[in-house]
Amino acid sequence: MDLPFGTDRKIRLGIWGLGRGLNFIHSARALNIEVVAGCDITPMMRQNFASIAPDAYVTDNEDNFLAQDFDAVLIATFFRDHARHTIKALEAGKHVMCEVTSFFTPAEGVAVVEAVEKSGKVYNLLENYPFSRENLFLRQLWQEGLFGDFMYAEYDYVHECRALSYAWNVNGGVPVEPGWTVHNWRSLLNYHYYNTHSLGPVMAITGTRPVSVTAPPCDVTLDGFLEGVRKGTACPSLIKMDNGGVVRNLMGSTTGDFHTSGRIWGTRASADKMGPLKIRIGGSGFGMQLNVNPEWPEMKELANQAGHGGGDFWELYYFARQILTGQPAPWDIYSAADVTLTGIMAAISCQNNGEPTPIPDFRKPDVRDQFRHDHRVVWPTDVDTQNLFPEGHDTAITGHFSSVMTAFYPCQGMSGLPLVREAFDGIRLYPHLADANGRLQVISAVNKLLRDLPSLQQNVAKAQRIADAYPNTIPGKTIRRLLDHNDAIPRILDADATRATLQNWLASL
Repeated sequence: MDLPFGTDRKIRLGIWGLGRGLNFIHSARALNIEVVAGCDITPMMRQNFASIAPDAYVTDNEDNFLAQDFDAVLIATFFRDHARHTIKALEAGKHVMCEVTSFFTPAEGVAVVEAVEKSGKVYNLLENYPFSRENLFLRQLWQEGLFGDFMYAEYDYVHECRALSYAWNVNGGVPVEPGWTVHNWRSLLNYHYYNTHSLGPVMAITGTRPVSVTAPPCDVTLDGFLEGVRKGTACPSLIKMDNGGVVRNLMGSTTGDFHTSGRIWGTRASADKMGPLKIRIGGSGFGMQLNVNPEWPEMKELANQAGHGGGDFWELYYFARQILTGQPAPWDIYSAADVTLTGIMAAISCQNNGEPTPIPDFRKPDVRDQFRHDHRVVWPTDVDTQNLFPEGHDTAITGHFSSVMTAFYPCQGMSGLPLVREAFDGIRLYPHLADANGRLQVISAVNKLLRDLPSLQQNVAKAQRIADAYPNTIPGKTIRRLLDHNDAIPRILDADATRATLQNWLASL
């Protein structure tokens, strides 16, 4: 195989955070990157890492980890720790690529930017969605002038992942242990902070940066999120870009996921990637709309094997290229600060009922001085995710909380409480379905619900015990809302009637 950067020099990499961080090991091997160390506070994650990289050093001690002999660190630790860990890694003499987002407060942002500048090391944000095949192709066309000036875009990262409040995002969702605790940060996440997967592609494609944001609150929420702590709802924002164009950015949890979808308009052409990529040309609303099949710019075999539509490969590629050749990568510390600050300011705007909020440019030292002591957060920092129940709680009851909530809203589809809706709503729509595939899906859901009813009943009983024993706790209130308002619950409790209804429907086909 040809050397990707014209050199056989190796980058020795340590991975800090061995859940998400493990996704990069396969691609690293093809990019002059040797994974030599790992660090994680969770035994399960360390064991997984050791099985994949048996010759690498692994520890739960961050100081011992950073003392090892390697060149760069990939930071995939808990959301709120990114700034502290980035600064610590830079001070240890490491290049840094950090998972989204770069920091948690404007004051942390100032500290991270200045630490990167002082270190002279490479810093890249690990934002992968701009590097899907479609988005890389659009970026190339934009740079060539096909689209003209940026006017407007609508990009989404809508991800209903209630289970990840209660489970690790590994092996289809492993409940957090002990069972009376919840995930360190996903259980508290304000979706505006997690904006990079949708705003990031627009910034990368068009070369524009955000300058102000307004984010009206949406007060209609889904159940299953920690009651009074986290809102499972739509989190839209309108973002003004530095060229005068506007982005409608959408994150959140709704009843319809769109992970990589978007539409974008320039003055000469527009693109629609809500499904297969389409480009409308001619500078007119009535121009030809052409179906397009984009290709990778290079190394397509490796990109096709990587996660997130190939984006995980290109993140590593640009990072390694910058270290080995000096060619700048797309996500330096300043663009990382732009996208991170947009999420922070959107959350603040939402808290202020949609008030337009400027986005500071941390390239400018005088602007940084204005935010050096700005520690504002829109996040329930007073909630202890490890102590949601009172001291001395009965672990025989509370120990089922994370597993019950994961079972109610699993990471994988067609299971848990949504399965009840899928089966009964599918029966309702069945006479109107347009194809055999849809009809087979409904029949499969009905049959699965018949099999799953006993386990659903058991989990409802466990949930009821928690709510009855600890009604005034966050878990108790979370479960009570679910039991009182989710119309799947009566069908589960009256399992005999539900079973008869489903069996009679199947017999009528």
